[in-house]
Amino acid sequence: MNSGAVAGNLTDNSCQEEISTVMCDIGKRAKAAAGILAVTPAETKKRALKAAAHAIRNRTAEIMAASETDMAAARGKDQPVAFLDRLALDEERIEAMAKGVGDIADLPDPVGEVTASWERPNGLVIERVRTPLGVIGIIYESRPNVTADAGALCLKAGNAAILRGGSESFHSSLAIMAALHEGLRAASLPEDFLQLVPTTDRAAVGAMLRLTEYIDVIVPRGGKSLIQRIIEETRIPTFQHLEGICHVYVHNAAAPAMARAIVVNAKMRRTGVCGAAETLLVDVGAVDQLPDLIGDLINAGCEVRGDAQVLAADARAKPVTPGDWGAEYLDAVIAARVVSGLDEAVTHIAEHGSSHTESIITEDAAAAEAFLNRVDSAIVMVNASTQFADGGEFGMGAEIGIATGRLHARGPVGVEQLTTYKYKVRGAGQCRT
Repeated sequence: MNSGAVAGNLTDNSCQEEISTVMCDIGKRAKAAAGILAVTPAETKKRALKAAAHAIRNRTAEIMAASETDMAAARGKDQPVAFLDRLALDEERIEAMAKGVGDIADLPDPVGEVTASWERPNGLVIERVRTPLGVIGIIYESRPNVTADAGALCLKAGNAAILRGGSESFHSSLAIMAALHEGLRAASLPEDFLQLVPTTDRAAVGAMLRLTEYIDVIVPRGGKSLIQRIIEETRIPTFQHLEGICHVYVHNAAAPAMARAIVVNAKMRRTGVCGAAETLLVDVGAVDQLPDLIGDLINAGCEVRGDAQVLAADARAKPVTPGDWGAEYLDAVIAARVVSGLDEAVTHIAEHGSSHTESIITEDAAAAEAFLNRVDSAIVMVNASTQFADGGEFGMGAEIGIATGRLHARGPVGVEQLTTYKYKVRGAGQCRT
């Protein structure tokens, strides 16, 4: 099985063993590479990333051709529009990808940063220093730009990476990885620093999840079924990127024009991203804004599923069902309801949200602070579209995903979040009594 071949859906025992052998070899090479990368100078990593960004631009035609191969297959399977949008690459998106890699190159190198230092009464000098995590396994679906983002972020943070993209974006990911490898070669670095799983067979995911000897962290990025499978099958520590059930709450002190602009943008700018709003909450004190808010969404092509007051505001809305409140549509659909105040809005988010991103629209500073403090999500916003839930928009260059758990990393996972730390202790002959 070579790195450029699609192995297909192999199911017999000999093929299962072959996949396991291939994955074990990838893991061994990644572990060896991680030891080298951990001490690779910052300037060398920067040079590799700058060269990779240049290679992505130079390979635009090649990447677009690979993307069209993936798109044709997806269209043949009658995939929904939102799925096709996540999968598609054009010149603008490829340029954004290249810019993201270049931006990551220009970020301060986190490896070796002293985050704290102190001296003990006995003369011991202690430093807490950022270090790479080691080998990171990234398992993701449909969006091929993750190949560039994840590869660049791992490299910048000194980690070797094993990437397993979705079968639907396989050819695009191969073309992008070729550009990343060109960048590594330009800086005289081994290609083993960044490896793409060379098969679309789902058995490779299972084999990858068993590489406890070689992979230090798994980062899943995809739907609920993927996350659930990884949680159940691996003993490797995991950064959980769960669903993006994001809420926009229009408070009773919301400026109407601002509310209308943010609500439409949060839902409709790109419906297939995890930061897209899936639920609209409107304060009873702002119910006079409801017809405009619902009308704007419907006029923009969004299906609105609402409670009785929403249905009364616009006859084109459809009745909401209990299942809608916990749905991640990733499509031009939104659930909407009227709440009695900030308390009910916070309660609704706690009960139905996924701890991803929530936004309040208000001119009331006290209400804004209460929302920021009381909502327990990875990202909480005031007077801004939830579509800003993105590492690039946070100034991180890019992100591997939005971590919705509470351990180690939370929110956009960028270069800093892809490091751990160790303590360096310097003494002068001290012995403990």
